[in-house]
Amino acid sequence: MNKLKALLERRSLLLAEMATLLSSLETKTDDGKTEVRAFTDEEQRSYDEKYAEVQRLNDTINSIQQQRSIEINENVGDNSDNAQNEERAFVEYLRSGKGLETRADANWTNEANGAVIPTSIANKIIEKIEELSPVFRLATKYNVGGTLNIPYYDETSGAVTMAYADEFEELESTSGKFLSIQLGGFLAGALCKVSKKLMNNSKFDILGYVIKKVAQAAARWIDGELLGGTSDKITGLSTVTQIVPAAASTAVTADELIDVQEAVLDEYQGEAIWVMSKNTRKAIRKLKDGDGNLLLNKDATAKWGYTLFGKDVYVASRMPDMEAGKFAIYYGDFAGLAIKVSEDLSVEVLREKYATQHAVGVVAWMEMDSKVENAQMISALQMKA
Repeated sequence: MNKLKALLERRSLLLAEMATLLSSLETKTDDGKTEVRAFTDEEQRSYDEKYAEVQRLNDTINSIQQQRSIEINENVGDNSDNAQNEERAFVEYLRSGKGLETRADANWTNEANGAVIPTSIANKIIEKIEELSPVFRLATKYNVGGTLNIPYYDETSGAVTMAYADEFEELESTSGKFLSIQLGGFLAGALCKVSKKLMNNSKFDILGYVIKKVAQAAARWIDGELLGGTSDKITGLSTVTQIVPAAASTAVTADELIDVQEAVLDEYQGEAIWVMSKNTRKAIRKLKDGDGNLLLNKDATAKWGYTLFGKDVYVASRMPDMEAGKFAIYYGDFAGLAIKVSEDLSVEVLREKYATQHAVGVVAWMEMDSKVENAQMISALQMKA
């Protein structure tokens, strides 16, 4: 079993148990008030033991990651050679169906209806997906199997406060709550069929074509799930709680954009970006301030060519336009969105299945889930219903 994966899963389990212990300290009285008690001696020992183990796990995880980083740097030449061997074997197998037996250096795996290709090709697809989907790239990722419980501290309904008091008067207890989000795993696949006629053209870049097409399909689906979610599946950003309601169902004002930006705390503004559709961006480009200056400006130094109130603007093809009831704009640091990848991207080549279509299939599989982890980092503009 992968040591790092096992350690990460153990740490996740301990953090969830710690959150459960802390949440048990709060009880509701008959009159609806919240009372907070202290740990019992046994609970305190249990919490301290779990905390100490988490600290040891953190140290061990960091050590493993450092060692892997050193090994990668030392073997960069060998890895490069292996990657080239795998890529050549991949192209050879697509064109002729050969390569599994003759290319033992390429780490192929036989399957009933084709072959599972090596990780170097899958990694190129992942890199392309991250290039095509900045939200996926910026989100916080957890590469673990099973169900993951992520604890967080919520102060939306109350926070620890300090106030003036007189002697012999009781202080009123105020506190936030320890909550958690649960991430499971939902399987999805992207299929790319490559014409054998195209592959027979020696000048045709098969590798680049497959990586691009599979990544485009995967990125489009991932973007849609992260931005809009699906009921009873991946919810993504659909559960954002910092919502600014628009006064209209098909238009946005400068004041509303300011409200969306200000909904995110200053401490999370550093890495914040805007996410919207192209039509929404076009509408905002026509907005001006009181002095007649455009709000949204072209900026050669911006990641995607435009800035709004000093922050980059990303146009996502899966974002809805300004339509009644829709989240038309997201803003914030998308590290507040958690993504759990239960199964690393795996890619299979299917030669026999599409032989009657004179084509070869390349299918990519991924198992993932996503929810908002830190609601204070992201806000949304919701159009009037």
